[in-house]
Amino acid sequence: MIVTRRQLPSLAAAFLAAATSLAASVTPASAAAKVQRVVSPGGIEAWFVQDATVPLVAMEYAFAGGSSQDPADKPGVGSFTANMLDEGAADLDSKAFHERLERRAIEMNFSVTRDYLRGSMRMLKENSGEAFGLLKLALTAARFDNEPLERVRAQMLSSARRETTNPVSIAGRKFWEQAYGTHPYARPPNGTLESLPAIQSSDLKDYARRVIARDALKIAVVGDITPEALGKLLDDTFGVLPAKGNLTPVPAVEAAKPPQQTTAIVDVPQTSVNFGGPGVARNDPDFMAAYIVNHILGGGTLSTRLYKEVREKRGLVYSVSQSLIWMKKSSLFAGSTATRADKAKETLDTIASEIARMGNEGPTQKELDEAKSYLKGSQMLALDTSSKFASALLQYQLDDLGIDYIEKRNAIVDAVTLEDTKRVAKRIWGQGLLSVSVGRAAQAAAPPATGVAPKAN
Repeated sequence: MIVTRRQLPSLAAAFLAAATSLAASVTPASAAAKVQRVVSPGGIEAWFVQDATVPLVAMEYAFAGGSSQDPADKPGVGSFTANMLDEGAADLDSKAFHERLERRAIEMNFSVTRDYLRGSMRMLKENSGEAFGLLKLALTAARFDNEPLERVRAQMLSSARRETTNPVSIAGRKFWEQAYGTHPYARPPNGTLESLPAIQSSDLKDYARRVIARDALKIAVVGDITPEALGKLLDDTFGVLPAKGNLTPVPAVEAAKPPQQTTAIVDVPQTSVNFGGPGVARNDPDFMAAYIVNHILGGGTLSTRLYKEVREKRGLVYSVSQSLIWMKKSSLFAGSTATRADKAKETLDTIASEIARMGNEGPTQKELDEAKSYLKGSQMLALDTSSKFASALLQYQLDDLGIDYIEKRNAIVDAVTLEDTKRVAKRIWGQGLLSVSVGRAAQAAAPPATGVAPKAN
């Protein structure tokens, strides 16, 4: 994912930073009960939380599409388009557009995931009219001028060139290819050294025309604005967009069946390892049980099973984690780590062994209780600014969770039983692994004779 960001002048940035620090004191828990559905006079809908603690407005929105809409022979078109949307629009060239943003301390970002073209905007309340006006121009009249187009192309090519020698990037790309083969999800969202030079302004215009439309638009807004004022801005900004997009259908797909292992030789000090397998859809009844098991197994805290086994007991890696990834047409669990070349096999064997143990036995009651406590307590801490809260509200819409999801979430967590977690652990983590290792050949560094073997199950 590439995100374009504009730096603010020092005084404006300082003011906005101060306002943001105040916004961080807002408690989303109290705001959660005030989430409301705003429908503009023209029928544009947004989930909205009115919060006048500080004079800021944050908006997150998404159009269905994403990198899965890239032409098969031109991966990177969606990302390229996102990077160009604020590079001039209507009668404002790139320089003039940026100056308008900076003069009013307006943050405007665009990004692409595999399923969505996403945007975010943050502004002072007094500048909301101008901010929404500039967004309207970006969405409806982007210029795609040659000078910024070639500048952005050069930046993307530079990034792609670095990724060809970066083991982390290589492992990630090969993991998605291993999981999805020829499906659109396997394509690198940011393009390749081969595809980026072939992308023309006509490709970007065509992508924007097909994707930027009202029929699959989701919006979330948090901040100091009235529903009436917001409704007018929504109509002015999004009401002029085409009613329907023209998306290429993306078929549903299941990740490749494990076990499968891929290696690539790159002469670097550390070997990068990606691992995973088929996951669980967001609307699956077992999703919350899977989410809890994933947290216990490798969800990013220092108390996970993978961290304890691979880092603390054996000292093989600095960190290791995994997460659930869900998309519109598929799902995965995926993890990553890095280690010395001579420890790569032991590291992957230990990870595989620990994941298999979870699949066979599931978590303990103590692990389940502690995970529930953590997940309930950390939820609101993750929504401590207006921008984070707006982003969460947008994701809840994209996942079809309902406008009252924040209120219901703790009860959903509490309802998961030990039997549920054991069942879902066997279903997801009991099938073996897809894995990719990128680094020096195993022969380049022989493992010590006293190396610690993985624990037997």
